[in-house]
Amino acid sequence: MADYFEVDFLDVEAKSSGDAICVRYELNNQTFIHVVDGGYQSTGEKVVNFLNKYYGTPRRIDHVVATHNDGDHAGGLQRVLEDFEVGALWMLRPWRYAAELLPRFKRFTTSQGLEKALREAYSNLVALEEIALRKNIPIYEPFQGSTIGAFRVMAPIRSRFLDLVVSSDKTPEEKGLLEIARDAVIRVAKEAAALVKAAWGDEYFPAGETSNENEMSVVQYAYLNGCKILLTGDTGRTGLKEVIDYAPLIGLTLPGIDRFQVPHHGGRHNVSTELLDQLLGERKAAQGGKTTFTAVISSAKADENHPRKSVVRAMHHRGAHVISTEGSDKRTAKDAPERDDYSLAECLPYPDRQED
Repeated sequence: MADYFEVDFLDVEAKSSGDAICVRYELNNQTFIHVVDGGYQSTGEKVVNFLNKYYGTPRRIDHVVATHNDGDHAGGLQRVLEDFEVGALWMLRPWRYAAELLPRFKRFTTSQGLEKALREAYSNLVALEEIALRKNIPIYEPFQGSTIGAFRVMAPIRSRFLDLVVSSDKTPEEKGLLEIARDAVIRVAKEAAALVKAAWGDEYFPAGETSNENEMSVVQYAYLNGCKILLTGDTGRTGLKEVIDYAPLIGLTLPGIDRFQVPHHGGRHNVSTELLDQLLGERKAAQGGKTTFTAVISSAKADENHPRKSVVRAMHHRGAHVISTEGSDKRTAKDAPERDDYSLAECLPYPDRQED
């Protein structure tokens, strides 16, 4: 069989959206399986069943990547690590840098104390570490430049990751009541948005940034079967800027991504018009015409906040066939084995309104 790839975005159905991605590809008559995130802990069984059904009951998973600590990404990977032989686990563990970060924390006087606090703050990743150590699964750091099979890590840069750990809401520093109240107001303001009528091509993305944890996300790129594939996790604008800046160093010409995972379930605080122009191309002058790439959004039916209509519109503006995981798993592939129970996914309609 000729070289092929298939990227499966599983339907993680909960009140909030989640990510669970299975990748299988063949290069030079060798087949590789690559799992990126596993949704919630309750999703783990679904990921295992999917791999067994569609990827030929594999004994071994070559690479497992936890993009970041959030439970809607890292939770389900516990079951994957338990049920399969795993070649390598890739994740960034903040507590590993406790000694280096200690001078930047006022509250802690020992690296051991800081390490303990960071382990408590990033417990989903700690759970994965414990399984990996018990099963002798090697753990590697996926900083920019790392190679994970056919994939190259595009973000984050190590120094930015450490900065994010220090300034994160999860940082184990004591906060005053005023700071806690301020953070709560900011979170509510980010979610609240009214819909307004908008003409074709109009885009509005608010100034507020996504969370530090989302910005810690591992972003991966691969060039397979003539297709440029970008898996973004929940990364934000700074992470996407790192991708754009790093692209020329590995021979990636932008714009021109062929398979694009829309960051953070279609969140509007993760993208901007300028960044999307550089990654995917500038807005088309008129609606309609040929689609030029596939944009996949991992979103749950019950999640009223994702995907944002402004983000769906932005994908359409650049010629995307936009699909989401609401209601069913979605697959994007080239030259891959056919599946009798899969059919062409319908494109999400173009919203004539967007969030103000």
